[in-house]
Amino acid sequence: MQRKIKHILGITTFAIALLFISCKDDVLPKPSSQLRLDYPVAEYAAFENHCPITFEINSDGIIKEDNNCGFSITYPKMKATIYLTYKNVNGDVDKLLRDAQKLTYEHVIKADDILEQPYLNPDKKVYGMFYNVNGNAATNAQFYVTDSIKHFVTGSVYFYAKPNYDSIMPAADYIKNDMQHIMETLKWK
Repeated sequence: MQRKIKHILGITTFAIALLFISCKDDVLPKPSSQLRLDYPVAEYAAFENHCPITFEINSDGIIKEDNNCGFSITYPKMKATIYLTYKNVNGDVDKLLRDAQKLTYEHVIKADDILEQPYLNPDKKVYGMFYNVNGNAATNAQFYVTDSIKHFVTGSVYFYAKPNYDSIMPAADYIKNDMQHIMETLKWK
């Protein structure tokens, strides 16, 4: 009888050991991957109000106007805002140009590079500059446009996150395209 009990215990122990060994998952290497951020294709609509400018904005942006024809276009999904400021030239276009350029080059401390892209549209009388600010600066894109006589508009984008260019690059590129579209569709009334 003891022999049968030992035999049954031996078989039971073997079965339990076999069960634990067979339940072990094989470790397989996982393929490398990267974060993929897909944003919808931009759909633009004309924006017009009582201010002396019109332009097209992305339907994903939420626009708010202040009292002086300044605008903020918020992108909640990307935690970013484009700020547009309108000013009358009042005969001092040189001062406005210096201020706009100074604002951009204040980011040179954190920026790796600032690329200037001139913009000229003689048909609409819109002239300006678009700045790509590369690196961990507070803004990665700015622009100004003017007709040199009456109107002056500046634009910049800010993210509500610590500037880390690699992390925000997909969103930054998306919004940078929207900023260029605003600049290229801007018209004076």
